[in-house]
Amino acid sequence: MARRKRFALLAEFGVLLALVAEGAIFAALSPYFFTPENILNVSLQTSIIAIIAAGMTFVILTAGIDLSVGSVVAFTGVIATALLQLDLPFAAALGVAVLAGICIGTLSGAVAGLLVTKLNITPFIVTLALMTIWRGAAFLFTDGRPIWDLPEEFSTLAGARVLEVPVPTIVMLAVFAVGYIVLTRTPFGRYVYAVGGNREAARLAGIRTDRVIIGVYMLCGFLAAVSGILLASRLNSGQPNAGLMYELDVIAAVVVGGTSLFGGRGSIVGTFVGAMLIGVLRNGLNLLNVSSYLQMIFVGAVILLAVALDRFR
Repeated sequence: MARRKRFALLAEFGVLLALVAEGAIFAALSPYFFTPENILNVSLQTSIIAIIAAGMTFVILTAGIDLSVGSVVAFTGVIATALLQLDLPFAAALGVAVLAGICIGTLSGAVAGLLVTKLNITPFIVTLALMTIWRGAAFLFTDGRPIWDLPEEFSTLAGARVLEVPVPTIVMLAVFAVGYIVLTRTPFGRYVYAVGGNREAARLAGIRTDRVIIGVYMLCGFLAAVSGILLASRLNSGQPNAGLMYELDVIAAVVVGGTSLFGGRGSIVGTFVGAMLIGVLRNGLNLLNVSSYLQMIFVGAVILLAVALDRFR
């Protein structure tokens, strides 16, 4: 019994302990790691992936998956930047651009949810198809060329700081705070866990499972669009190849954070810690001048270890 309790504690706090250990190692190896500027830099670099990962947590908790998020980031980015070139005052153009991008992301999620629930198509296949569609649409819309010549004020959307904290970091923290409240303090959050634990039992209990599933995909698409707009602002351009492989980084953050790929178990706090663990790993390896190819191997090993622990648990 004592051994089981110790293992339960390790499973609960293992990722957090790994993050602390990782930070201590990199702090010992590099004098630049624990500087305030580098810590803020880690949060800024991680924010785009982490925001999407918050939405992906809801999807994976229902035993689903969304592979289209990287392509949604690209398509919303190019649409938003194209609309910024309208002959309108900047504030009006920005409002139109943000609204259009968010509508596209949310619509993508709604389409995915409807195909999964109404046609009973596997989420992997649905979102794989949408990933290809949105990526192709981004290249078709831009003819494969980035959208430049944007108003200078647009770059301040992601480049500004409030009390020295980057705006994308503030958005990330707000998203996770709201996500935590929704998952732990609202009926919708309880329904998400119930659907992921046993969809048929949840349906028999009176939960409208189709609505819950469509809702989580819409939320994931919405947050992917927010990240797409923030990334376009950071780059001050609309890049049709933006967000490549983001879906893998996002899923990695969620899984490393302890959310089960089989649904029904996990937390958004774990996802935040998982995203930061991967972000710190990349940042620390960069400071140590480790090859980017070797970094991919390290990240892949971390993902495998996390999934293996989840299966063992």
